[in-house]
Amino acid sequence: MSEQYQVLESDQSKRIDKLLTDIVEDASRSQIQSWLKDKFVLVDGEAVKSNYKVQEGEVISWSIPEPEPLEIVAEDIPIEIVYEDEDVVVVNKPSGMVVHPSAGHPSGTLVNALLFHCKDLSGINGVERPGIVHRIDKDTSGLLMVAKNDKAHRSLVEQLQNKSVERKYEAIVHGMISHEYGTIDAPIGRDPKDRQKMAVVEGGREAVTHFRVLKHFQDFTLVECKLETGRTHQIRVHMRYINHPLAGDPKYGPRKTWGLDGQALHAKSLGFDHPRTGEWKEFEVEPPKEFTDMITFLENRE
Repeated sequence: MSEQYQVLESDQSKRIDKLLTDIVEDASRSQIQSWLKDKFVLVDGEAVKSNYKVQEGEVISWSIPEPEPLEIVAEDIPIEIVYEDEDVVVVNKPSGMVVHPSAGHPSGTLVNALLFHCKDLSGINGVERPGIVHRIDKDTSGLLMVAKNDKAHRSLVEQLQNKSVERKYEAIVHGMISHEYGTIDAPIGRDPKDRQKMAVVEGGREAVTHFRVLKHFQDFTLVECKLETGRTHQIRVHMRYINHPLAGDPKYGPRKTWGLDGQALHAKSLGFDHPRTGEWKEFEVEPPKEFTDMITFLENRE
């Protein structure tokens, strides 16, 4: 997979290995240095060393080598299966669980649990991400669909691309939203000031979130968000963009919100056409206890 990045003024004179560590997801600095040594990374078409200091306007291109297959171990981790048949599994993922293994999370993930529960998962996403069609963040709870064969996987991905999958989330956000309904249509890309974050940026990928207010509290609002697109951290970035960041969000919101472990975001409902029968399937799960406890706390403050 080949990618490119044009050096910004804010990147001027940064070491290339440090800059790429911030840009490339799931890559360590030592991996980046190895790629530079093996000439997988070029600056304006030329190989450079790890300590090369980039200049504004230069184009960095890199071709990430195929990852070595991880030895993914099936683990007997309890998971809540909301629905299952020969093609699809719908899971209610708990907050705090990573979806698939990576360098920082080699075990204890949803994939490890699924491999114990299901012996047949699609292979389109490779050894590291079997069956995974879409993701939700580690600290986001709720519904996730998983494909059990490649035909189902292709169908579900196509539905996501066609925007026919219905995904609704509940979120607790800071502040009082003054209007009952709204649509945030703002492109999302890598934050030029912090490569470990996403942001609304000119030239980013299309991102559309519809929201409606469910309940007002003293300093917070309970909202339902409906995704039209599925960009990384989309709801978290969009709500921050309109100055209503998610409660407990360690990356995009105030640092402390009553000791919440992560953002107050729950994937409540999920609907899609069954990949084999074409029948519309729709599922809904209530938020976890820590989410409802916060709502109770906010109600009692009134």
